Amino acid sequence: MKLPIYQVDAFTDKRFGGNPAAVIPLTQWIDEGLMQSIAAENNLAETVFFVPSQNAASDFDIRWFTPEVEINLCGHATLASAYVLFEILSYHKPVIRFSSHSGILVVEKEGGLIAMDFPSWKPLRMEDEKPELAMVLGDVKIVSVYRHRDYLVELEDEAAVQHCQPDFNLMKKHFDKLIITAKGNNVDFVSRFFAPGVGINEDPVTGSAHSQLIPFWSEKLQKEEMDALQLSSRGGVIKCRQLNAERVMMSGHCVFYMQGEIEV
Repeated sequence: MKLPIYQVDAFTDKRFGGNPAAVIPLTQWIDEGLMQSIAAENNLAETVFFVPSQNAASDFDIRWFTPEVEINLCGHATLASAYVLFEILSYHKPVIRFSSHSGILVVEKEGGLIAMDFPSWKPLRMEDEKPELAMVLGDVKIVSVYRHRDYLVELEDEAAVQHCQPDFNLMKKHFDKLIITAKGNNVDFVSRFFAPGVGINEDPVTGSAHSQLIPFWSEKLQKEEMDALQLSSRGGVIKCRQLNAERVMMSGHCVFYMQGEIEV
C-alpha cells in the first residue's frame, strides 16, 4: 500500500523553523498500530492522519501520533494539515472543520495566516507544589504552578525560561508533560514545552500547550489578543486570542518542506 506524505514547518514563516509535522491524508482509516509504526518511523514530534468525515458536522476526522503514543490534541500538526488542504490539495471551502478526540476544531484562513479555533483549558493553581519540580527544572525561581492537562510553571522572566536546563530523565519519572512560561520582553509571553513521557523531550512549538497558556496569560495581562513566542532552538510565533471562556484562537504561518510517497 502506498500513501502520500507531506512535511510542513508550522508556526513559522522560515523553512527549518517552527515545528515540523508529517501529514498523511487518507481516504479511509488504516490500522491504528500501522499509524503508530509510521509515526515512529517518521520520528517527528507528530505525524497527523485525516480522512473525509462521515459526520455532517465536520469535513475531516483527524488523529495525531507522537513516535510513541496517540495524543488527544495537537496544534502544529492541525495547522500543517490545513495548510496541505488549502495550498496543495486545493480544498475549496473557506473553513475546515476537523472532528477530533478534543471535539470539533474549526480552521480558516485569516489574512496571510491560518487561524485555529481550539478549546480553552484554563489551568487551576495548585496549592501543593510538587517538590520534584525544583529538582527537575534545576536552578530557577518558580513563581507559581498551575495545571489543566499539563503542568504549567510560571518562572520569573524570559531569561529563566530561555536558559532552563531540565533533567529529562527525572522529569519522565514525575511529569508526563510540562510547560514553563514567563512574561516576554518583546512579546506578551514566552514558553517552552517538554513531554518526555510521550517521547518528546522538548517540542519546538506546541499549539495544545497554548490552549492553557492563552487563558492563563489573558487573565494575568487583562488582554484578549496577545503575541507569543516559544523559545525552542527552532522557535515559533503564535498569534493568540481569547474568544470566550470555552474557546481560544491561535494563528500562524506554515512553510512547505517536502512531499513524497511511503510504502507500507
